[in-house]
Amino acid sequence: MVATRDIQERLKALGFDPGQPDGRLGARTLKAIKAFQIENGLAADGRAGPITLAALFPNDDSETEDAVAEISQPSHANSEWPRQVNCMEFYGGVGLFQKKLALPFEMRLAWDKTVTIKSISVHQKVHDSAARVFSKIADKYNKIERKQLGLDLFGGSLNVRKMRGGSSYSMHSWGIAIDFDPERNQLRWGRDKSRLAHSDADEFWRAWEQEGWISLGRSRDFDWMHVQAARL
Repeated sequence: MVATRDIQERLKALGFDPGQPDGRLGARTLKAIKAFQIENGLAADGRAGPITLAALFPNDDSETEDAVAEISQPSHANSEWPRQVNCMEFYGGVGLFQKKLALPFEMRLAWDKTVTIKSISVHQKVHDSAARVFSKIADKYNKIERKQLGLDLFGGSLNVRKMRGGSSYSMHSWGIAIDFDPERNQLRWGRDKSRLAHSDADEFWRAWEQEGWISLGRSRDFDWMHVQAARL
């Protein structure tokens, strides 16, 4: 299996700059992978898939499937998602590169509960990860449980705007953040009031965290409606 640190060390040896080899697939490493791919005539997607690994390690006959799985499915502790300040570099321009995510269960608009939706818009880089999480939610919670928790209440994904009270773009501007049931998880509410702070939502949050997404509620105890594919 090819570890992320081995990839970083190999890139560095070839003259590309992944930063200090630390086993984390951050924005600098992704940029180095893309530079390597461009120079070698490969698809510049920033992922160390089988073709890229074969080019990086031409004399290595070991299996690469485990390494690909490790890189494409990040954990909370070792995420491929960039920090908030690096989102423009990693995701590109705000409002761009969107892809429809088909939902495995119907959701209702939080601001008009009579309207149901079957898909949402997310950035193409987070699409597959979000799809896996929604599939886990559908498996873990039945329709009644999703309604009780408010997991069927869609509070928004893509929305190009600045952060409240700030000059930086909101994570929603790239379609890398999703809100659930904003009425019962208001921005300034802590765990004492927010519905998604209850223990019956733990599996919901773990599903996101297993993919490296961040809950502002569990990290900072505010904005419990919100989850994002960007580190703080």
